[in-house]
Amino acid sequence: AFLRRGWGQLRFFRVGIRAPPKLLELAVQSLLRDEALAIAALEELPAELFPPLFSSALAGMHSQAVKAMVQAWPFPCLPLGALMKEHKPHLEIFQAAIDGLDVLLAQEVRPRRWKLQVLDLRRNAQQDFCTVWSGTRAGVCSPLEPEVVGPVRKRCRVEGARAWLKQTSAPMEVLIDLCLKEGTPDASLSYLLKKVKQRRGSLRLCCQKLRVFSMPMQKIRKILKLVQLDSVQDLEVNCTWKLATLGRFAPHLGQMVNLRRLLLSHIHMTPHAAPGMEERCVSQLTSRFPSLQHLQELYLDSISFLEGRLDQVLRCLKNPLETLSITNCLISEADLMHLSQCPSVSQLKDLSLSGVNLTSISSKPLWVLIEKASATLQDLDLDECGIMDSQFSALLPALSHCSQLTTFSFCGNPISMAVLESLLRHTVGLSKLSHVLYPAPLESYEDVHGTVHLGRLAHLHARLKQVLQELGLPSMVWFSGNPCPHCGDRTFYSPEPILCPCYMAA
Repeated sequence: AFLRRGWGQLRFFRVGIRAPPKLLELAVQSLLRDEALAIAALEELPAELFPPLFSSALAGMHSQAVKAMVQAWPFPCLPLGALMKEHKPHLEIFQAAIDGLDVLLAQEVRPRRWKLQVLDLRRNAQQDFCTVWSGTRAGVCSPLEPEVVGPVRKRCRVEGARAWLKQTSAPMEVLIDLCLKEGTPDASLSYLLKKVKQRRGSLRLCCQKLRVFSMPMQKIRKILKLVQLDSVQDLEVNCTWKLATLGRFAPHLGQMVNLRRLLLSHIHMTPHAAPGMEERCVSQLTSRFPSLQHLQELYLDSISFLEGRLDQVLRCLKNPLETLSITNCLISEADLMHLSQCPSVSQLKDLSLSGVNLTSISSKPLWVLIEKASATLQDLDLDECGIMDSQFSALLPALSHCSQLTTFSFCGNPISMAVLESLLRHTVGLSKLSHVLYPAPLESYEDVHGTVHLGRLAHLHARLKQVLQELGLPSMVWFSGNPCPHCGDRTFYSPEPILCPCYMAA
């Protein structure tokens, strides 16, 4: 009776002026005062009231109402993770929601009103709940067809019955972002994994973003057995793993056939390894790369086995990359030459070789690499590469062809003021280049220890700004950054100095 009266009042506002938020809140709070009544009313409750009622049930710790509403949810997607982030409910509430899903899956004949297909546990998922609840779905799987909230008009009974039977037989999907590290799985994840294991086939655990930190491989394997690995699009392996450990992880990587972004960091060679073991481990990894047909971004950071094997790693990639980042790694001139000839780099948008020592390497392979990607390259990072004046000057013609370049950073390289001015003149035709982060010129150092004289740096920076004005490029931002020899932090100048803590203390 309350429901009919309350909805009658709300319907007035739907037809005319939009209902004030307070009226809706009062109706929801009044209904939740009697949890049993609220649960009994779900069959008659208009679909529009489910989202605010569910949010209030979470905030008020009404676990039984949450459980019942999951079973009766009238929309294709329930963004539980984002709501939990907002209301920070107790573990009991999370378990109640999972239990509701479990009860729903256990029913041989599910409610006809039931439409739930996706339980989204991602905390940073789509925040536009009206769009998500109405059926538009951003996630790891293909988008669902939009559902119309309210009465479905002029549908054939036969087609409706077929659609309903297909829906009830389809597996339920749970979307989650996983971070595997010491201390996981926590109580919530453990409870979810238990239910997924029990409902194999009818409950699919999909993970778009997977982060792997410090966790025993046995535990990682146990969890990944329950994950639909073809749902993973973004993988970060940021561990102090030995190469052999990465080799044991490689079979899981091979199943991530929809992977778009891969980061491998801090992988070390096994000390005193048996002859041929390293080669076998690298082969275990690279043999999985042909399966990654959708890979667009590859990040390799602090990888100790890369020197002399870069060709072996990259030649297994079948499609062009958009982003390639090889940072803080040792590579040879032959590696760089193979890289410049690799088909996968012909359409790069972002290239980073930060922390890769190129001092003793010929500039030709890097010139070829930049020239090859010049039509598409947007961001180029050559920080801390030890590039000298002569090498940098040889790269300038290739840089001048990068018509799409927007950002160029090359801090930490011993470059003179004359070469900086030459760079500026070579890039005058690059209309999209808006930000250049350059090192303090050699002329601005006070001593051989790398201490920058801020007065000299200011003078040289002003000179560059003057040249920019003369060339008609006043909007292009050039700012300097050099690491402090004491603490490693950078001192920036654009146009006033942003000092590191050492300078601030002085």
